[in-house]
Amino acid sequence: MFAVTAARFDADDPLNGLELGDRPDPVPEEGWTTVTVKAAALNHHDIWTLRGVGIAPDRLPIVLGCDAAGIDSGGNPVVVHAVIGDPSLYGGDETLDPGRSLLSERYDGTFAERVAVPRRNLLPKPDALTFEEAACLPTAYLTAYRMLFSRSGLQPGATVLVQGAGGGVATALILLGRAAGYRVWVTSRSEAKRDRAIKLGADQAFPAGERLPERVDAVLETVGQATWQHSLRSLKPGGRIVISGATSGPAPSADLTRVFFLQLSVVGSTMGSRDQFGRLLRFCEQTGVRPLIDRTMPLTQAREGFAAMASGDLFGKVVFTV
Repeated sequence: MFAVTAARFDADDPLNGLELGDRPDPVPEEGWTTVTVKAAALNHHDIWTLRGVGIAPDRLPIVLGCDAAGIDSGGNPVVVHAVIGDPSLYGGDETLDPGRSLLSERYDGTFAERVAVPRRNLLPKPDALTFEEAACLPTAYLTAYRMLFSRSGLQPGATVLVQGAGGGVATALILLGRAAGYRVWVTSRSEAKRDRAIKLGADQAFPAGERLPERVDAVLETVGQATWQHSLRSLKPGGRIVISGATSGPAPSADLTRVFFLQLSVVGSTMGSRDQFGRLLRFCEQTGVRPLIDRTMPLTQAREGFAAMASGDLFGKVVFTV
């Protein structure tokens, strides 16, 4: 089968490790099945894998990709939940399993004509969503759903700041937050991306690092080091940062004095459970929210999509069709 793989690591030039070509067909383990992929979405996770972050060298070569929608072995349209974990632990939340992984970390991922996954990781694709739209949901949109509705502790009407408009999770936060009744503010270094965020549904957009007109109830972070001080300064006393990524670096100054004096909270958030994924699918059905897709291209042109993500030349998701 045709697949897109990480063949080697290169921290400085991640695309150097990207290879496109034939791979053996997947052989499902007991309790697993095979999905014929119709669409798969690109994430920053795939770039980090090519850099050698979060994966052991003995896993190479490995098929990249966390997200997919396709047809299961029974002919049913399905969406793949990307978290591979033990659902019997921690009340059924696979994300709390210390031994969890994502597709493309220990097991071959979704950038292929077929992918093997645990049967319980398949959810019915809503008829209202195209394969391309459904493929965007398992990582970026599920991460945003958990950040907003599980980890922020906020009710609709609260004001949230989304750092770094344009990325997949940030775009998802705008769309989901707007549909749920939050007041959504965003930041970006790019004026064009700020304008697009407003058109997408953000209430206000500010240059990165600019002082806000008032402090917010929560900051939703995926950028990390570059925006951390601004995030802390933007919170009301008792406010909360929910962080699910650190694309600009993982080690900012903690500014502990501000944290304890203003009684701020810092909460981590990772992906989402299978149950939350089911609720996200229903949320999209009921509200009409649809993932924003920057571009769609055949899987055979995956290198172009990876290059666009590596350069930051995106607003929304890159989707590969198979």
